[in-house]
Amino acid sequence: MRTDMLTIGAFAKACRLSPKALRLYDELELLRPARVDADTGYRYYAVAQLEQARLVAWLRRLGMPLAGIRRVCALPPDAAAREIRAYWARVEAETAVRRDLATFLADHLSAPPRKDTTMLELRYAAHSDRGRVRPANQDTAYAGPRLLAVADGYGPAGARAGSAAVTALKALDTAEPPAGSVLNLLEDAVQNATRAVADATGGEEAGTTLTALLWTGSRLALVHIGDSRAYLLRGGGLFRVTHDHTVVQAMLDEGRLTPEEAVSHPQRSLLLKALDGGGTPPVPDLRLHDALPGDRYLLCSDGLSGVVPDDRVRSLLSSAPDPDAAVRCLTDAANEAGGPDNVSCVVADVVEAGA
Repeated sequence: MRTDMLTIGAFAKACRLSPKALRLYDELELLRPARVDADTGYRYYAVAQLEQARLVAWLRRLGMPLAGIRRVCALPPDAAAREIRAYWARVEAETAVRRDLATFLADHLSAPPRKDTTMLELRYAAHSDRGRVRPANQDTAYAGPRLLAVADGYGPAGARAGSAAVTALKALDTAEPPAGSVLNLLEDAVQNATRAVADATGGEEAGTTLTALLWTGSRLALVHIGDSRAYLLRGGGLFRVTHDHTVVQAMLDEGRLTPEEAVSHPQRSLLLKALDGGGTPPVPDLRLHDALPGDRYLLCSDGLSGVVPDDRVRSLLSSAPDPDAAVRCLTDAANEAGGPDNVSCVVADVVEAGA
């Protein structure tokens, strides 16, 4: 036998893949033996194949699917490295979503009954502006005792789409929702909103984002579809509580774009999820947020978040004396930055009842 060839057993030991795995990878054309004995069918591998075999083993330890491993192995080193980084960024993003859900479920099931009997309520304001460039305003902003919502319509009937989506949720503003089923209530409301958008647009190429918070008396339940956003100002820090459903955000999550590149990317407004009234309603992001006195929430369309940096938003939210002043100064900031899009803001403060 040639000295540069190894039996399948010796090769398996050297690369830490089992003979069974090597036979599978041969069948999948992922790692073919260098020679197969015509009489016995016995597989032999070249010493030079050890590096690729070890790469396959490492990628399997990462949990990469076989199709992904095949793609990585076919690429030159630099491109393979980018593909591995993109894969791991996807894993981390998916893990973060599952971690949030697991944390919520664990907290929900194990939380003791609330002993603090302090009654809380919302103080709120909403404002929507056409901006400096767009000929019409396709945004809708709404704030009520229990419901806060922003919708950003697009297409010829975008204004009708956004208005219809928010109107479909307004029924939730009239009565206190049962705390145990508030997320199911919001999920059902999204289906109603989808039908309302379809009726309002009449089959035209149009749709809308939808980001809303529903007050339960001690918590805010979030429903989110698209690239409008929700933020929480707490203890002087600004926290974004939504994740954009856009092509660019997906590329960021996968490590294919840097935040700096995303700002000017030509597809930064291309949505992966929206209410367009057609087919199956999109699956919204749903979660519950415990409210604390002093919290300030912001809902906004991308006419604000796209042109006003987060640190400026935090400064304006922190300095505004009340929600009405906050929505006005945020809208002004977007217009001072050029106002390239419609801008809508809803701001709500969590306060002790009667304060």
